[in-house]
Amino acid sequence: MSDSENQNKQRNQEKNPKPQRKRYYYRNKKKQYQNKQDNRQKSLAFSGFKKVSILVPLFNEEESLKPLYNEIKKSLNEINIQYEILFVDDGSTDNSLKIIKELCNIDKNIRFLSFRKNHGKSAALQIGFNNVKGDAIITMDADLQDDPSEIVTLLSKLQEGYDLVSGWKKKRYDPFIKKYSSRFFNYTTRVFSGIKIHDFNCGLKAYRKEVLDNIHVYGELHRYIPVLADWQGYSVTEVPVKHHPRRYGKTKFGISRFFKGFVDLITVVFTTRYIKRPMHLFGFFGALAFMVGFLINLYLTYEWIYRDISLSRRPLLFLGILLIIVGIQSFSIGLLGEFMVHNSKDDSEYSVKEKK
Repeated sequence: MSDSENQNKQRNQEKNPKPQRKRYYYRNKKKQYQNKQDNRQKSLAFSGFKKVSILVPLFNEEESLKPLYNEIKKSLNEINIQYEILFVDDGSTDNSLKIIKELCNIDKNIRFLSFRKNHGKSAALQIGFNNVKGDAIITMDADLQDDPSEIVTLLSKLQEGYDLVSGWKKKRYDPFIKKYSSRFFNYTTRVFSGIKIHDFNCGLKAYRKEVLDNIHVYGELHRYIPVLADWQGYSVTEVPVKHHPRRYGKTKFGISRFFKGFVDLITVVFTTRYIKRPMHLFGFFGALAFMVGFLINLYLTYEWIYRDISLSRRPLLFLGILLIIVGIQSFSIGLLGEFMVHNSKDDSEYSVKEKK
């Protein structure tokens, strides 16, 4: 090759230099460093919590447990925080307990409680509340419809200063009856309780430990935990969460839960609003019934005396008498309730936020 050709080639290389590729080693190092920085930032974001407890009540969910554990573990590894997973086996008759024991051998952060027979979700949650050790608690169902990746979202909202964060399954993948009966119950509960959240019964929730120390659930009251917490003065909010179709098994929803939920709603409304002032409920309806019955009978008395109208065939007379009797009884119940409340005052029933 001549000197002129070499000179031309050198000039072309200077004008269009060949881009140098970075070695894979350095690119990989940079990516690892960035991941460490992201994890460090996430850890700092949740530095207000010493330990997170994941509470999972379950009944006959043997196929879901291992995938659920893997997804929970993946989500917790992203935030690099101390954790425990507490499975509460509500008297399962399949291999759920056996699989939980296998998971305990794999991960020392897993614990479990097992009932001898099925007691219901409220009982499973309550025994779990009594045994968790974290200062932030996440509850979720074991059927994989709740997405464990939402743990970070719930903790972030809890870190903002709220005491209870409820998930909102904005887009649900449930059977028609379950979906629309839940909408009805959520609307009714929202009206009666005054709490502006959309999904009271979502299994995916986050709590501060002090909330669980001051509420007690039984029967079917797990649906109304936000109402019970709000009654104690804790701040309640919600965040939209992802919801998935059921992968394995069958739903535990039955038509009987529809009626149980309605009865429990009445129980919650009474215990949260009128447990300390029963006269405001029974006295109001008693006085109203008595006044309506009294006015009816007063009108009939006027017709009998001044218009000489016989009352023997007037069903309105019996209605008036019935309303007076019911009014007196209701008023008396309210009065007895006030006596009982007055004689059973206990300061431990009041939730104290701070003291010096």
